[in-house]
Amino acid sequence: MPFLSDTLARVKPSPTIAVTTKAQALKAAGKDVIGLGAGEPDFDTPQNIKDAAKRAIDAGRTKYTAVDGIPELKAAICAKFLRENGLTYSPSQITVGTGGKQTLYNALMATCNPGDEVIIPAPYWVSYPDMVLLAGGTPVAVVAGIDTAFKITPDQLEAAITPKTKWFIFNSPSNPTGAGYTRDELRGLCDVLLRHPHVWIMSDDMYEHLVFGDFEFCTPAEIEPALYDRTLTCNGVSKSYAMTGWRIGYAAGPVALIRAMGTIQSQSTSNPCSVSQYAALEALTGPQEFLAENRKVFERRRDLVVSMLNAAKGVTCPNPEGAFYVYPDISACIGKVTAGGTLITDDEVFATALLEETGVAVVFGAAFGLSPNFRVSYATADEVLREACSRIQAFCAALT
Repeated sequence: MPFLSDTLARVKPSPTIAVTTKAQALKAAGKDVIGLGAGEPDFDTPQNIKDAAKRAIDAGRTKYTAVDGIPELKAAICAKFLRENGLTYSPSQITVGTGGKQTLYNALMATCNPGDEVIIPAPYWVSYPDMVLLAGGTPVAVVAGIDTAFKITPDQLEAAITPKTKWFIFNSPSNPTGAGYTRDELRGLCDVLLRHPHVWIMSDDMYEHLVFGDFEFCTPAEIEPALYDRTLTCNGVSKSYAMTGWRIGYAAGPVALIRAMGTIQSQSTSNPCSVSQYAALEALTGPQEFLAENRKVFERRRDLVVSMLNAAKGVTCPNPEGAFYVYPDISACIGKVTAGGTLITDDEVFATALLEETGVAVVFGAAFGLSPNFRVSYATADEVLREACSRIQAFCAALT
């Protein structure tokens, strides 16, 4: 009898974490490595948020809390949804989890049965398909290439829906591409979903505040109120508030679903960290001016990276609407040989050779469901990005 569960055969470790771990190991060994794999802002958590956490500790707020969030934080989340998205929720419709990933996972575990299908636009965040598989469902990838700016069309969504479809996962701006759907583009997808009342919508809005230029963020339940009763709107403080390590995510949806998610959480992690919840409360209710300031920094970095990567031989890099990622196409590099003698057969080989020969760590496109590409996270200092892109340019120029 095998000791390990058969479930492990259905999933794989996170490639983004694997790349970051490898880069850290090489750096620890004395190698000159620039890591562009982690989806994590380099900004420190704002001081007012850290101070709120310290006050919580000093006040003894270090005990168990309600399984899915303290009442004060739930109230603040309700206020956030009303203020920023025009969505009205009551505290009974809110759940708080240990990071945004847990809220998504809880929802899938609470709803998926064997045979249920979950539509996932590709390129996708690496965890979506594996979480569906862990929950017993079947991920159905709908590929959107560079020709549609990595955004699926209403016709593609319509064609993917079957009687077995349980969820449609929507992520805008996107990890890994940074692509953001305009109101008209999202309206087209909502029109399709209106025709299929058995399909629920899971909207991952984690990058809501990281949009550039005149692009306006929007979310499905805001665009189409008729979808409100079958939409789980997910968000968190990790990216916008530079609180990745605090591990607080949240979601809003129908009461029955939120209760079911709470049941799953009660038998897994129980409540999120109490101190982190009070920090998140300050994040949502305290000063928000820094969001615009950080956004300007990210937009400048985006422009730098897009410009330099498009100057690399064989690389085509679209200009994304948001998040802090770019997703360059390297079709013209496939079949070439590196200066170190490696034949580039796919984007994983490209990324491995890039790391070994130049010390630049990126995540290969196959991990996100679309090749041949790679993902760059530009959530790091300008001078680091400039050096990394210069190395990528030299690497590509040497291909023969």
